[in-house]
Amino acid sequence: MEENDRLAASQSDEGRYRLLVEAVTDYAIYMLDPEGIVSSWNPGARRFKGYASDEIIGQHFSRFYTEEDLARGLPARALEIARREGKFESEGWRVRKDGSRFWAHVIIDPVVRPDGEVLGFAKITRDLTERREAEAGLRASQEQFRLLVQGVTDYAIYMLDAHGNVPSWNAGAQRIKGYTPVEIIGEHFSRFYTPADRLAGEPQKALETARREGRFEKEGTRVRKDGSTFTAHVIIDAIHDDHGSLIGFATEHD
Repeated sequence: MEENDRLAASQSDEGRYRLLVEAVTDYAIYMLDPEGIVSSWNPGARRFKGYASDEIIGQHFSRFYTEEDLARGLPARALEIARREGKFESEGWRVRKDGSRFWAHVIIDPVVRPDGEVLGFAKITRDLTERREAEAGLRASQEQFRLLVQGVTDYAIYMLDAHGNVPSWNAGAQRIKGYTPVEIIGEHFSRFYTPADRLAGEPQKALETARREGRFEKEGTRVRKDGSTFTAHVIIDAIHDDHGSLIGFATEHD
């Protein structure tokens, strides 16, 4: 009687697991036999790979790989790594039924009997194409912004790290202050202040105000490389990461 109860409970758990996998549409979750042949196929796999169950079950999973990865033997290597190390995980291009490519995050886990025999593999794939395209767009936008800033000659626009050291330097800063990037990057921004202002701690006060209030803005006297002085309208904005931690400052002045 107890054996029957355990069997019924096991079948019930298996049924719940099957229903859970079948309900998932954001992930491709399917099984491979020890040779890499597809033996199950969930709706998520159908949604973003394009194959119906009867089209793909019984086929080798290598058909999802690009020609370049096939030439490198990646499908076989992925199974071998999963078999040897207990998991294979990577990101890369995969191919849909219609021949289009998508960027995938892939996990392959071996399914192992208690005696160590590999019965097959569980494979989970997530389509990250939109995230990759967004990241590429962000990089392009950042590069365009960098080129724009570098091209500005009427304003000195440069970054400071959290300690006030200069990590970037635009053409306007070079024109106005006289330093080339090689001469100034890595140096502390206090060198632009007059000796009297440095003695009074003005550079530190400016950063502390920006750190505390988010922005420092003031007109003051600054010093060029050749020792001459000029009056500048200075803005220093604090820059924080996604967690709110200060990572540096953006500085601009005319």
